[in-house]
Amino acid sequence: MDRKINFIDVLKDKASILRASFSINRHVSSIHVSMLRATSHDPSSPPSEDRINDILELGKSSRLAACTCIDILMDRLHATQNAFVALKCLFTVHNVVSRGSLVFRDQISYHPSFGGRNFLNMAMFSDKSDMETWEFSLWVRWFAAVVEQNLTTARVIGYYLNPEHKSAEYKKNKLPVLNSELVNEIEALVEFVVRISDAPESLSLQRNNLVYEIVKAASEDYRAVQYEISVRVKEMEERVERLILSELTRVVDALRRLEDCKERLVLLFVNRKRNDGLWESVRKTRAELAETKAQREETRLVVMTMSRNRGRDDMSESTQCWNPFLEPGQLLLLPSGGGGGGWLGMGPSPIAPCAP
Repeated sequence: MDRKINFIDVLKDKASILRASFSINRHVSSIHVSMLRATSHDPSSPPSEDRINDILELGKSSRLAACTCIDILMDRLHATQNAFVALKCLFTVHNVVSRGSLVFRDQISYHPSFGGRNFLNMAMFSDKSDMETWEFSLWVRWFAAVVEQNLTTARVIGYYLNPEHKSAEYKKNKLPVLNSELVNEIEALVEFVVRISDAPESLSLQRNNLVYEIVKAASEDYRAVQYEISVRVKEMEERVERLILSELTRVVDALRRLEDCKERLVLLFVNRKRNDGLWESVRKTRAELAETKAQREETRLVVMTMSRNRGRDDMSESTQCWNPFLEPGQLLLLPSGGGGGGWLGMGPSPIAPCAP
């Protein structure tokens, strides 16, 4: 399902490249031209591997070059109203995040300087050229959310996800000592999976080479996240007795959200290998944590009930006073405090009032 590039779009690309070529600053000009060639209006294919490698090499040369690349890339992303240009920009951003140098990644992570959630600002993007481009816009918004959550997750766990790393290299990253931090990481990783699973329903568009490549990129992220989640789920099994009730609640809710994504993920990555071991581990751990949570809540309820009953008993005893003039076993009933001069309990006062 490949669209044919519009003749006007061809002219736009050539005009943009020509204009960038005449820039006074030759260094900026070369970066700008490389970025324009990688993010053309051609709807039939993603940026070639050579184009992406050229951009990644530019990001290695210096911090200034990396910053210039990101500024040009973001300007193009935010200025375009073309779904295919936007997808190519996001695909390039994803390659920077997953394969770029540390300096390059840091520049993309904190652009703009205040960073924050949804910094790509693509939630309202819509190419209204026709119905087909409107559907492609759904993929733009989805992939932007995936890239954003990738960066957000990296901030929470303290390092960038990289599908090309081996498991042994991942083990170098130590898990947090504090249970609260481990819970935060699990929630961030699960949120990443939720974002990935929330793909548009127009899966037929995956026959387009560009959409196919961004789905493939998301599947690589998903593979990396699976490993990160599995390590933390295993660690959570060992810490279950040390978790407080609020932490148990958060983890159970997160794992339940993760399980809710399974069917959508199978549909999205239909031809890719399924990790049944992870899902079985998640199911067993969630059940164990849920059982522990239920026991804690039941114990808490029993303690609260006993505490309330003890409080009522103490209040009842506090209304009884000892009087040396009463017979053994006889109680002094205190006045109710009402204006009628009545006494607590039924019947007259057991002590006669003193004569004036």
